[in-house]
Amino acid sequence: MVAPIIEKTAAPTALTMTYEEYLQWCDEDVHAEWVDGEVIVFMPAKDEHQTIWDFLHRLLGDYVELLGLGKVQSAPFEVKLWRGGPSREPDIFFLKKENLHRLTSDRLSGPPDLIVEIISRDSVRRDRDTKFREYAQGGVAEYWIIDSRPGFHWAAFYRLGEDNQYELVATEDDERVESSVVSGFWLNPAWLWMVNKPNVMLTVTRMSPEATAAFQALQKEE
Repeated sequence: MVAPIIEKTAAPTALTMTYEEYLQWCDEDVHAEWVDGEVIVFMPAKDEHQTIWDFLHRLLGDYVELLGLGKVQSAPFEVKLWRGGPSREPDIFFLKKENLHRLTSDRLSGPPDLIVEIISRDSVRRDRDTKFREYAQGGVAEYWIIDSRPGFHWAAFYRLGEDNQYELVATEDDERVESSVVSGFWLNPAWLWMVNKPNVMLTVTRMSPEATAAFQALQKEE
């Protein structure tokens, strides 16, 4: 079940404390994760990381909002996959409408339906190995890993199988990656590394017949 290994920004700072102490110490302005008594504090992301994050967050978020499918959230926001387990802050995650009852103003208790992690220099092993195992164990139905490092145009798209193991369903070489949990949503991985990315609104409204119809209905209301 181990994801293949290659190399979030500058090396994170580690602190030691209990989970209860972590909750008291951490606030909404701090991007940090708690794992087995250790808190990892991340430095601000590099531009290449933020560029991919911004495009994908807007694309996925606008699509989900247009069709009322649930909620798209991003770090820093706590995801507690299971009681007593690690406290993670995924770069982007999606939660279906029927699962929104597990979302509070403080955290998500239980697995998101989709998690996206964007690799930076120090997060390769964490995103491709440690979190890969945790997200499968926690029941995250889809896990997308995207490499933001200059010179690396790499991505892997995983889906949780009946055996609770991740199966690779697409890579950066595919022209169309369809989500099994975000109805009608698809992505061309090449968009992520384009200097001039596709227009988000146009792309969203043309992504599925349902999105086109929803957008036309909004225009009539206006």
